[in-house]
Amino acid sequence: MLAKIAIGAAAILLLIPVMIGQSVSAVVDALFGSSSNTTIDCTSPISDIPPEYCLLYVAAAPDCPGLDWTVLAAIGKVETDHGRLKAPGVTEGENFAGAGGPMQFLAPTFNGVIAKHQIPPGGASPPSRYNPHDAIRAAAFLLCDEGVRRGDLRAAIFAYNHADWYVDKVLKQAGKYAEAAATSVGNGDCNAIQAPNSITLAAINYACGQRGLPYVWGGNGPDGGHAGFDCSGLTKAAYAAAGVNLPRTAQTQYDAGPRVPAGQPLLPGDLVFYGTPGNIHHVGLYIGGGLMINAPTFGQPVQIDNYRYNGDDYAGATRPAASIAG
Repeated sequence: MLAKIAIGAAAILLLIPVMIGQSVSAVVDALFGSSSNTTIDCTSPISDIPPEYCLLYVAAAPDCPGLDWTVLAAIGKVETDHGRLKAPGVTEGENFAGAGGPMQFLAPTFNGVIAKHQIPPGGASPPSRYNPHDAIRAAAFLLCDEGVRRGDLRAAIFAYNHADWYVDKVLKQAGKYAEAAATSVGNGDCNAIQAPNSITLAAINYACGQRGLPYVWGGNGPDGGHAGFDCSGLTKAAYAAAGVNLPRTAQTQYDAGPRVPAGQPLLPGDLVFYGTPGNIHHVGLYIGGGLMINAPTFGQPVQIDNYRYNGDDYAGATRPAASIAG
């Protein structure tokens, strides 16, 4: 039997088939209920993460709202290769710096975390930094206390190991895990929409339904009294269909954020922008698989295009649903 764990919507996507014209609310209610929880199957290989460690990372991440499981996994990889490193201080004893266990805790740091936070059942009694369950849960609590809770992931990882190279290495590894876990989702198919939550599902479904409408400068679409859309009119209308009010222009949508950090994988529902930070001239709605829905320019209808192409001036992405659907 496949073991699956429910996790927050910000972590992993769930395949949601939606035919264009189908009621999004009906699909959302059936699959999500009152929440936007999704699942990840840790019995399927995810890069080099052992399934038992995958389950622990996924289960621990919700202890810290806003923490992605891939960050925990990346720390576990960098520190001890998910407990597989054959070195002092991994399964017993300490390394040269006094760290021990799969997440390489100093004893005072670990003791401080468990004094402040209750480690859920499932590990050692009393909790031990050498027990993977306890160590990973403690790492989630520590990251939350050190920065994730206030929205500063870099500060949280820096507190774990005071080195910028370490932070960069962890974030890069987390990105690799996110890409590996998302290889089967976000394929850009409007007839089998893949979305991380009900909000992005509704936005993508709406945008898919507008394909073929003409490009109209300043156009807000049929609901706004126009025959078609311009680029930001389409993205605004798509998110309006999901109950999210975006600014009207590409520049103000870019400014509104929240930004997707450079180097992190895009998720379906992200807005992708072109130009320079102070002069954004185009926006599209990312739907996965390297594709976006957009209203390109005069003479070209609303359509699906590659979001990166030779000679583009891609400026970055935002995740409008992040603070609402997390």
